[in-house]
Amino acid sequence: MLKRAFVAPDPGRARLRFASRAVLGVGLAVALCAAVGHTLTAAVTGGLAALLALFTVTDPTVRGQAVTTALLPVVGLPVLTLAAFLHDLPVARDLVFLAVVGAGAYARRWGPRGHSLGVFAFMTYFAAQFLHTVPARLPELCAAVTLSLAASSAVRFGAWCYERRSPVPPAVAPPTGGRGLARVTTRQAVQATVGAAIALAVGQALSDQRWYWAVGATWWVFVNTASRGETLVRGFRRFLGTVLGIALGLVVAVPLHGEPVASAAVVGVGVFGIFYTAAVSYTWMMLSVTVMASALYGLLGLLDPALLALRAAETAVGALGAVLAVLLVLPVTTHSVTDAWVERALRCVHACTAEAAARLVGAATADPSRRVAELEQILARVRMSLAPLVHPLSPLRARKGRARHVLALLDDCAREVRGLAAVAADPQASHDARLVTACRRVEAAVEALTVPTGAGRRSTATGAAPTPAPAEPVLAHLHALERALLELAVPLRRADRVPAGA
Repeated sequence: MLKRAFVAPDPGRARLRFASRAVLGVGLAVALCAAVGHTLTAAVTGGLAALLALFTVTDPTVRGQAVTTALLPVVGLPVLTLAAFLHDLPVARDLVFLAVVGAGAYARRWGPRGHSLGVFAFMTYFAAQFLHTVPARLPELCAAVTLSLAASSAVRFGAWCYERRSPVPPAVAPPTGGRGLARVTTRQAVQATVGAAIALAVGQALSDQRWYWAVGATWWVFVNTASRGETLVRGFRRFLGTVLGIALGLVVAVPLHGEPVASAAVVGVGVFGIFYTAAVSYTWMMLSVTVMASALYGLLGLLDPALLALRAAETAVGALGAVLAVLLVLPVTTHSVTDAWVERALRCVHACTAEAAARLVGAATADPSRRVAELEQILARVRMSLAPLVHPLSPLRARKGRARHVLALLDDCAREVRGLAAVAADPQASHDARLVTACRRVEAAVEALTVPTGAGRRSTATGAAPTPAPAEPVLAHLHALERALLELAVPLRRADRVPAGA
């Protein structure tokens, strides 16, 4: 786990830049809040707003990111105001909190922007509970949020906008077909609301002061998941990361006794850890969140071992609420989600092959590299959807083996497609006439894997083996690609195939 978090490949140092810019953006936001005379509570609120803006805004273009960031206060400040006025009305406060949970989860159907605005609305309401916000403090808190978003935007879009020099990544929308309860985002909105209600009730029984931790745990378990299995794995990782973070907090944050400079340094390290590990390890990201929160509680003069133990208990309650919701309320199976992503990966493999072949026969507008980038993103989602089956603690050994086989073969496909695209980019590449025949075989293999049974699907599991690999590089890549697709027919089309529900 340590190796995965800190020795994982970081092409172009993207994660390092992402984390370093976050520390600068959040640091500048807090520094400006302090410089204008805001209280520590307001500075914490502003720092959280800056962190969320830098972390959750993931539109594919810089322009889209700027628009979404500008919309954050439009959503967040009314929610903050509502939370403040409901502070002394527990029943209304709790009901509105659950409504914010449902609306925030439902907003995912509108893509990255809906996701960002939903997260910001939830976290603004959450922060109001964390800081016991009342109406009298609203002017200062709203000013801090506005100032902090401006500061973080100045860093992100002005001083260090490294995305302007990078190619625009392809936008890969999750499968959200259907209407009403047939739509995944609708089901998850219902699940998140039910899970949050369970967490709220049990969390308040544990503590009438820190109950919101349980609701927060439930909410974040549902973020970036699409199936029952993914949610279960994420809940486990959240609890594990929190427990590890509490242990580290006892060693690092508690002995500081809120000393300002050292505690601020720990917060900075925590921010860096959140951004640097998020893409490779949710457990380590949660460890960083917990250490950062421990240092913040130290600055506010509230930290002690009993508080950290309560946080672990509330996190367990929140994870349990999420688990019960995904198991009992409108479950979205791993089977259905994995099927959708694997099919998209296979169709993207075919599109990459077609673009490369077109480029090799002289089509100047064909661009296989764009499809290759899309395939990488889709494969990341395939890995996430299969994570419940390949998890070390999964008891389903047969399914685990088949899932790993599928992932290995899809990785083989991606490798051959990358090689094919590289050859196609060479202006001196061969225009061998056998390309057309080879590409048609790849198309047939993809069709056999993606056309539903009974709709004219042709089996490739028992079809003729591909011809021996030729020496020509392009045809060699196509040959290896065809072989990987033929092998995929076995784990994907047997009766107890890999995407069986988890």
